[in-house]
Amino acid sequence: MFLTITTTGTPESPATDLGFLLHKHPAKAQAFSTSYGQAHVFYPEATDARCTAALLLEVDPVALVRRGKGRGGRGGAPDAALAQYVNDRPYAASSLLAVALSAVFSSALRGVCKALPARAEQPLPLRVEVPALPARGGPDLVRALFEPLGWTVTAEPVPLDERFPEWGDSRYVRLVLDVPDGRLTLGEALRHLYVLLPVLDDAKHYWVSADEVDKLLRAGEGWLADHPEQKLITSRYLARRWSLTREAMERLELVRLADADDTAVEDIDNAVADDGPEESEGEQGDQGSQGAQNSEGDKPVSLAVRRREAILAALGATGAARVLDLGCGQGQLVQALLKDTRYTEIVGVDVSMRALTVAARRLKLERMGERQADRVSLFQGSLAYTDKRLKGYDAAVLSEVVEHVDPERLPALEYAVFGSARPRTVLVTTPNVEYNVRWESLPAGHVRHGDHRFEWNRAEFRAWAEGVAQQHAYTVAFVPVGPDDPEVGPPTQMAVFTQTTQTTKTTQTTTNDRNNKEAKAA
Repeated sequence: MFLTITTTGTPESPATDLGFLLHKHPAKAQAFSTSYGQAHVFYPEATDARCTAALLLEVDPVALVRRGKGRGGRGGAPDAALAQYVNDRPYAASSLLAVALSAVFSSALRGVCKALPARAEQPLPLRVEVPALPARGGPDLVRALFEPLGWTVTAEPVPLDERFPEWGDSRYVRLVLDVPDGRLTLGEALRHLYVLLPVLDDAKHYWVSADEVDKLLRAGEGWLADHPEQKLITSRYLARRWSLTREAMERLELVRLADADDTAVEDIDNAVADDGPEESEGEQGDQGSQGAQNSEGDKPVSLAVRRREAILAALGATGAARVLDLGCGQGQLVQALLKDTRYTEIVGVDVSMRALTVAARRLKLERMGERQADRVSLFQGSLAYTDKRLKGYDAAVLSEVVEHVDPERLPALEYAVFGSARPRTVLVTTPNVEYNVRWESLPAGHVRHGDHRFEWNRAEFRAWAEGVAQQHAYTVAFVPVGPDDPEVGPPTQMAVFTQTTQTTKTTQTTTNDRNNKEAKAA
């Protein structure tokens, strides 16, 4: 496998600075051992005007097979066994070359150069050449992947055999990437290659585990979240492992939302208060406590506690045994449900890994007994996407969740919960914006939490809930949470959605009809 990186320079910024940026001296040829062979770095040319660094990876096919990652059959026909040793692995750029890039140019990949830190941050005129690149999708896909990143792409198909043009082209291309006007730094260029070379080959040559998601997001920082081929890149890079692809897409969506709002990701991923799990209940205490004092008269009961009590009462009335807490945050509701033996399965779902980590710590999952642990599970998920893991539950709770969703994305949440997952009962709580005038600490016109996309008044919430219920065959009732002010209503409003019996009968009729048809066909 062979790859070259070329840059040009001026007397003030000589091209040989490439040696500093790559941490490889132009006057030396260096060799590095890898898991599958030997990597060599050398400079075919190195002048102030033009400098080229070359990476040559000599792959040992035998070592590749012995490590169990070689392509080709195992046992069976002789040609299948032979394919493990005779293939394109030593010659065509693949995930093996991406791994070598990461190992040999690790500092450059991160954009780090202690000798010339300012130079590492400057865009460079760059030219990258890969003589043999597998491209499952052809030249058109190569251009679709690289051109949105600022590259000028030349992808020439390699004929199967030049002596027999009628055989057509192979799946390989000769790739040349140019950014002559210096729109990319060297680190950005290397990160593009690190991700997209194995994507084009579409065959990872090592086991893809959960840490590959972190590698992808690190290398894709600054470009992958907005790439038009994001889904294809993510899926192929993660070897089409759906669970990992889903996790990566959800985390990329978080990055996109943060960029759109000009905020940091940790500000969007705000299900956990900075002061820790014991300092905040719900929406930062919903600006304080509400209502009457407890039985001992020493302090008022917080709105978060009142909300949780209202949810537990509503759930208890439904007879639900298997419950979803969608947007579970730090796990307070999950913890409360665990104390009630009526609930045989409790699932907490949140887009925030930080929140799930705190929830697991709150629940003491690592020290929980086996019987108790069998009743509860936590997993990452986004309500912007349908998820088969959410189907089949008696009830679902969305407590202080919908107001964190952009209005244009609410239909996706509605379908994911009410149309796809379809629990028998859905409880939705959300702030009542009319009550905000009663919060002395809340400035006029401000929402209760910095991440709220909106806050509904009672009429708006009722209109939304009734529309969702009508569209997805539910009935809906409304319950005030907290003191019900005669002028502005309660601080929190709750909707209790219940599947209509008509839906159940219709579903049963459809099932019976299908069974009858299948019986007649048989």
